[in-house]
Amino acid sequence: MNAPRSTRRRMLAAGTAAIATVALLTACSSDSDDSSEESTDSTTTEAMEDDTDSGDSGAVESGETVVIGFSGPAADHGWLGAINSAAIAEAESYDDVDLRVAEGTNDAALQISQVETFVNDGVDVIVLLPTDGAALTEAALGAMEAGVPVINVDREFSSTDAARVTVLGDNYGMGVSAGRYICENVDDPSSAIVGEIAGIDSLPLTQDRTEGFNHALEECGITVAARVAADFTIAGGQEVTAQLLSANPEFDAIWNHDDDQGIGVLAAIDEAGRDEFFMVGGAGSLNAMEDIQAGDTVLQATVIYPSTQAADGISLARLLAQGGDMESLVSPGIPTRVVLDAPVVTADNVDQYIEYGFES
Repeated sequence: MNAPRSTRRRMLAAGTAAIATVALLTACSSDSDDSSEESTDSTTTEAMEDDTDSGDSGAVESGETVVIGFSGPAADHGWLGAINSAAIAEAESYDDVDLRVAEGTNDAALQISQVETFVNDGVDVIVLLPTDGAALTEAALGAMEAGVPVINVDREFSSTDAARVTVLGDNYGMGVSAGRYICENVDDPSSAIVGEIAGIDSLPLTQDRTEGFNHALEECGITVAARVAADFTIAGGQEVTAQLLSANPEFDAIWNHDDDQGIGVLAAIDEAGRDEFFMVGGAGSLNAMEDIQAGDTVLQATVIYPSTQAADGISLARLLAQGGDMESLVSPGIPTRVVLDAPVVTADNVDQYIEYGFES
């Protein structure tokens, strides 16, 4: 007997909240250059069952053993570490899944060889979070052509033919959520001074987060007064925030794209003695949620970017190999594209999400 779904979710405590929505006609960013503005307007359907702790109604029936190959980048960032641990925990929650985990790497050539090895070993499905979506596209196409379905996680391939299923967080939606929260919580949008601390500017995911943020702020007449970009690290966040605060004597609100770099951001804010503004974070780390819960920093909210995406990929890989359906959908089979929600975590709802916060 497999663990009830409620137990499985507790096993994913390293990940962020995975309130999944299936977006049949959306475009979400990662390594793709396409804008994903449409994602906030698409028809969505709840793609996960309600939890239950009574009887066996939350249990998952065993089926034929499925061999899944999983490859992702090196866990050199809290979010990526959580991605890996949540995927492994999800696989361990089934007694009919044999998970083969490749060593995490940021070397695209090595990851290509890992995919080729999975194909040669005859795995049933590959779950792949590519270090570079474009660089891994040909390897994924090769796997698909060899009859091994690929589930693409987070960073999109250059071709839709390279994956049977794509599981994404909503980068554009993160920006929208952050911007709308700021619009609703500043005292006077017409005069609000808003700052932005981005991640790596060359990445499409950063560009899409900024695009969504700007579009949401436009709804209430706000434009970003000052913007800096860090590198998703604590040191980088601290350095650029110190520069931002030095150059700008006043803010009403700031959005920081990433909670890992947010540790450095908050350190710089504390060193500068600034507290006239509130801050919104991004991703949903445990330390960010604890700060929100405690209420003793300028961090007032954070926007979820689920670290359970690969765990969802494992679950979908199992269903795909066993010919299953997503039970919450009326239509049979497994969707080709799943875009996860980007909810805002505040003091009012942090208890709902904190168990999914990941360690920075």
